This record gives sequence, structure tokens and C-alpha cells, in this order.
Amino acid sequence: QVQLVESGGGLVQAGGSLRLSCSASGSIFSINAMGWYRQAPGKQRELVAGITSAGSTNYADSVKGRFTLSRDNANNTVYLQMNSLKPEDTAVYYCNAKAGTRSYPAYYWGQGTQVTVSS
Repeated sequence: QVQLVESGGGLVQAGGSLRLSCSASGSIFSINAMGWYRQAPGKQRELVAGITSAGSTNYADSVKGRFTLSRDNANNTVYLQMNSLKPEDTAVYYCNAKAGTRSYPAYYWGQGTQVTVSS
């Protein structure tokens, strides 16, 4: 089992910045990728950014150039630095960890943190 604890959400004006943190505990040795998803009211949950155990990152087109995903292996924490925020970035942001194997993957989710960007 993997436990994920998020922090860093809040209210910010358009153009501002926030940094989200996600700390993993438990069976962290089994994690092979982590990332952030978001879900706005009335919309499906979507991938924002992900990072593999090898350090490769990928981003949604809508956040490329504005968001940066990084990790601190020593503290089992990933960070999502969000700059130049837009009202359309408003959503609940969820940390995700993928563990297990290709045949038997396991997915874990944090409790979610609200990000609200005012215009």
C-alpha cells in the first residue's frame, strides 16, 4: 500500500503561482511513476503532469511551459510548480502513484487539494 498526502493548494489571482507537494509513504519501493491529475466541476479527471522512476516527465499541452514537475527522492516527495496560472486551471488536483507491474498495476490517489485561480 502507498499513502499520498498533498499540500499547497489555495486561491491565487491569474498570473500568480502555487506549488503543490505530494509526499508518499508506505510501500514506496513499488512506485514506478507519480503524477498530478486535476478535475474541474463537470469535467473528467485529466493528467496534468507525470514523472517516471527514471526521471522522465510529460505534461498536458495546456500546462507546458507553465508547470514544472520535480521530485525529491530523499523525501519521497514530488512537487508541481505552477506559474502563470489561469482561471481555467481551477480544479481539484490529485496526486497519483502507479505501482506494481505491467500485468498487475496498482494506482493510488491522494485526497485532493483545491486550486482556485481568480480572474
